[in-house]
Amino acid sequence: MEFSKLRLLGFKSFVEPTEFVIEKGLTGVVGPNGCGKSNLVEALRWVMGENSYKNMRASSMDDVIFSGSGNRPSRNMAEVALFLDNDDRTAPAAFNDADELQVSRRIERESGSVYRVNGKDVRAKDVQLLFADVSTGARSPSMIGQGRVGELISAKPQARRALLEEAAGISGLHSRRHEAELRLRAAETNLERLEDVIAQLETQLESLKRQARQANRYRNIAGDIRRAEATILHLRWSAAKKATAEAEKALTEATMQVGETQLVQTEAAKAQAIIASKLPQLREAEAKAAAALQHVTIARNQLDEEAKRISARHQELINRQNQLEADIKREEEIIAENSDILAHLSREETALKAETEGRAEKEEAGKRALEVAVAALNESEQQLTNLTQELASSRAQSSQIERSLSDGTARESRLRDQISDVEKDLTQLGQKISEESGVVEKTKQVADLETALEEAQTAAEKAEAAAEQARENEQQATAPLTEARAKLNEIETEAKTLARILNSGGKDLFPAVLESVRAQGGFEK
Repeated sequence: MEFSKLRLLGFKSFVEPTEFVIEKGLTGVVGPNGCGKSNLVEALRWVMGENSYKNMRASSMDDVIFSGSGNRPSRNMAEVALFLDNDDRTAPAAFNDADELQVSRRIERESGSVYRVNGKDVRAKDVQLLFADVSTGARSPSMIGQGRVGELISAKPQARRALLEEAAGISGLHSRRHEAELRLRAAETNLERLEDVIAQLETQLESLKRQARQANRYRNIAGDIRRAEATILHLRWSAAKKATAEAEKALTEATMQVGETQLVQTEAAKAQAIIASKLPQLREAEAKAAAALQHVTIARNQLDEEAKRISARHQELINRQNQLEADIKREEEIIAENSDILAHLSREETALKAETEGRAEKEEAGKRALEVAVAALNESEQQLTNLTQELASSRAQSSQIERSLSDGTARESRLRDQISDVEKDLTQLGQKISEESGVVEKTKQVADLETALEEAQTAAEKAEAAAEQARENEQQATAPLTEARAKLNEIETEAKTLARILNSGGKDLFPAVLESVRAQGGFEK
């Protein structure tokens, strides 16, 4: 195989798509320092599988992507493709179906690189073996750069051996041998691990055999224990059944005692009910007599109080009448005095008229005296009018007082009649009570009935105490019975459970004989 063409896109300084054609013969690249001559050699190494960014003169593998300039932006992807001539069909069998092989490597920033051969994704190892089979590669001695000749001259025998292997065309076989050795070492490691696992499984097998023997022994011992426990539970069940019979007998006796006590209590309650049915009639008669007496007493007290109020009101009206008569007499005297004054004033007026004839001064003095007299007359008339009104009011009040006095007298007479009627009723009631011949006997009978009632209540309390004692005895007798029944239920449950366990193979009390057969080791079949 021969290199025919190299295509670059975005690799280092080759920002634009660039194709470098390698013709037969000698092909050279000439240019000043920094023009990118070394980038072509690095592109060849990179596409042939170089993974060290130091050999690519970069701080990271992403630095092989064009990082931009003053006029161009940076790229996020770089790709290098190498075209190989395969007319003689010397390529590996996996890629030997085409006349030309296109090996490309594409890298994206922070995403890693991808290898392709004729458009198919392959591994980096596949590309490295492809070039190793044709005695070349990324670190092949045939890739000679600056200082490479001196390194080959002063190289160690190991490096010289690689040079000779590549010259002999067996570098690919050496790589494959190294890979086969790695696989053989991995297989040996797996075999050692498998031996460890087998030894561990053998240890577990011995442990499982020992556990199987222990389980068999446990099964035999557990069967003996279940039979012994079944016997013990049967004995307990018999004892519990006997205790249950004794508790039921004690319960029957306690029930009979409770019945007898209830009969006594019933008779006492019956006697108490008879006495209590007669007692309300006597108490009702006594209550009616006491209510009538209380009613009469209250009515008498009310009439006495009403009579006292009427007498006080009558005396007050008499005093008011006397006062009004004195006021009327005084007003009449004042009216008489005012009449004398008026007559005297008239006489003075006549005298003054006689004296004032021809005399102006006397006339004015008379006028003044006349005005004074007229004012005194008006005042006297006003007083007379007021006195007349007061007299009329006094007379109206006196007539009202007289009417109130007559009403009070009539009410007093009615109250006195009511008092006399109440006294007659009291007399008749006393006679009726005195004529009642059986009051003392009924009172005594009431006392006797109350005594009998108290005795019946005492008997009833005693009967209730006896019944309570009988109930306590019944509860005390019932407690062992309840406990025995609970224990019996527990024992029956355990017996049923044991029966199910014992009959799990044969579903009854007669399991198959085969369940009890034990074979020696090696004779199970």
